[in-house]
Amino acid sequence: GTLCRREIISTTYSSHSSKPSHLNFLFYSLGWTVFRKNFSQATNMSYLRALCVLLTTSLCVQMCFSDCYMHNPRGSNNRLNEKSANRDNANRLFDSQNNNRGGYNAGDTDETNGFTSEDQIYYMQYFQSSDRADSKLAIEWTNQHGCGGNEDDDPNKLNCNIVIQYMVSDVCDASTDKDCLRNGVNTGTQTHTPPASLTETPAQFANRKNAVVQTQGLHETFDYYDDCYMRTRNTNLFTADQNLRNNNLGISSARHTRQNPNGNRRGYECPEERDYYPYWHPTQWRDIAILADNASQCDWYLDESFNVQPRGICKEYYPGTTQVRSWSVHNNQADCENAGGQWFTEYAYIDIETGVSESECESRNPRDGLPRKWASPKFDEPEACLVLPSAPTCEAAGWTRSNHLGNGRDGVPLNYTWTIPYFPSGSEKIIVVRIRYNISTDDYDPFNTDSSQNQNLGALIRSPVEQNPYINIGATTNKALRLAINTAQFGRTFQDRSHVIRLLPRSEISHEDAETCTIYNLNVRGKRGNIVQVYPSVEYDFIPNRLDITESDCLHIQWTGSNTHNNGAPGGDGQTGDAGEGTTGTDRHSMVEIPDANSNYPLPWERTNMWRDVELVWRNDEKWTVNANQELSDVDIAVAFASGGYYSCYEDTTCDRSLESLTPRVDELLNNVSPSFDGAVLKFRAGTYHYISSRNNNFTNRSQKGRLYVRSS
Repeated sequence: GTLCRREIISTTYSSHSSKPSHLNFLFYSLGWTVFRKNFSQATNMSYLRALCVLLTTSLCVQMCFSDCYMHNPRGSNNRLNEKSANRDNANRLFDSQNNNRGGYNAGDTDETNGFTSEDQIYYMQYFQSSDRADSKLAIEWTNQHGCGGNEDDDPNKLNCNIVIQYMVSDVCDASTDKDCLRNGVNTGTQTHTPPASLTETPAQFANRKNAVVQTQGLHETFDYYDDCYMRTRNTNLFTADQNLRNNNLGISSARHTRQNPNGNRRGYECPEERDYYPYWHPTQWRDIAILADNASQCDWYLDESFNVQPRGICKEYYPGTTQVRSWSVHNNQADCENAGGQWFTEYAYIDIETGVSESECESRNPRDGLPRKWASPKFDEPEACLVLPSAPTCEAAGWTRSNHLGNGRDGVPLNYTWTIPYFPSGSEKIIVVRIRYNISTDDYDPFNTDSSQNQNLGALIRSPVEQNPYINIGATTNKALRLAINTAQFGRTFQDRSHVIRLLPRSEISHEDAETCTIYNLNVRGKRGNIVQVYPSVEYDFIPNRLDITESDCLHIQWTGSNTHNNGAPGGDGQTGDAGEGTTGTDRHSMVEIPDANSNYPLPWERTNMWRDVELVWRNDEKWTVNANQELSDVDIAVAFASGGYYSCYEDTTCDRSLESLTPRVDELLNNVSPSFDGAVLKFRAGTYHYISSRNNNFTNRSQKGRLYVRSS
């Protein structure tokens, strides 16, 4: 298809008065809907007329029971700490469209109990990239209905697009900050009472927001959803024969989409933003990668990513005040300004560089691979030096077959290696990672399907697809066959999100190579149970379970797990139970060397090679304490990983938690060990090393093995 030119898109947000009078454009991607509209100054582009968008939910002509689950970092699928196989609340934070059984609990830190407060939750922690070296994280997932291939020479049964993103925030206090990114400690959904009228006062808004519960999870903020609830939806979108309802003030708003016609709420997620990409208003998400149906679409994606292209939004004050209102009903610049509002251009910044003037900021654009922009971070805030994310990666999606939550063609799980950003402020950040998976087909013309073909029988317009239609193919006498078609799920979008993650600055590392070594991250995926019991999640394994690095690289080994992965009733449409070793419901891990990949017995210290002369680059001093004037040796590090972090060293002279005398002794099945271990950042000698988890590697039942290949620098 023909790609939209970037300048056509940008007129939607431009403050310039001169606009082209007639611009026709066409965009086709993944068998999804495209607009062909005329721009006209007279229309003021009301309701985003002629906006070129990629609709991620438009064209599948059969009801799709497909799912998408993220396995590293561990996807929640809206789970928190449930003992049941099913999640408690599918609406807790976001709309996944997934099976109730998927997902992993947030990590526990206690050796026995589940968490009861946010500070008892283990946040996986990864080091940021520096301005001289990267930090690499493998993102891994399964998607059920297939992906990849292309219609030219490698056709699949459908079209597919995968978008990986992250939300980033400064560290905050969830007990006092209502906007703080958090997991929460109960599975309730945050409340939202909509404005009672268009003349709401600041006090009335504050009273509504006061209902935000500090002990419940939060990703998108209350203000973000409030604006979504009130903002007029994009009426150029194809909605087939779905009847999109209005909100309590009679507005057909951005919370109503073809996939969500009733305006159901999940957390504070905005349904219109969830269902469509790239979105035409500012969002709290930053792009990591777009895995497209065809690599030829990538130039357009990269140009229109929010990382690269700022977005506009209408801002208004409460009448008679200087306080900015959280919402506006206007979704375009012309209507906004005609109503006395201001059209604000927002940038997808990830950090703010302080102590820098405007000229210094612009002179650093770009620097460290990150663009700078002197602009206001939020409406009515002072201008500052905004650090923008780099453009996302775009490449063709990997191939998987339909109706199968499994690996790709090469036998390796679907994955993408993310280079974690560098943040010039040097401050710690917290993030959530999101993956969205869209599928669609070519069962009707994808080039010319927009709102003009929405069902309107009064105007004699029939949607190209209709709900559960009856089709007479001549195979029966006067008897039609009914197709299983749900027009709300044509081109359905699925998603999963991680629990909250910490991104640590390199300044936390005191080693001389802190700023210069590339950090690779080695984690554990999966949860307790056999393959049937954990499905559609996965059993234990190391991730990546085959990793190639050099002697000059650093390796951060850590894992997390839960004390409440009991997989009990209700089990939904799967099997309950938590087959495995040790105390029921518990995840535990260790790392011990084996001689080769076919072995299942660990090597004694006298024969080990993996840990010999290993160099310690970083450990968490608050948890892995060492006596004054003592340093950890290679045997200390081997003992710590073999015990899942229970022991900190080998001898009393080195630390208090020593193998030599700590009581109680570590349980042989690690039952008295924490399910989470922040591990260490290490540098290894050249060689090939194989390792297992002593508790979980169970020949003929499950394999938890890994291989580390270290090349000479």
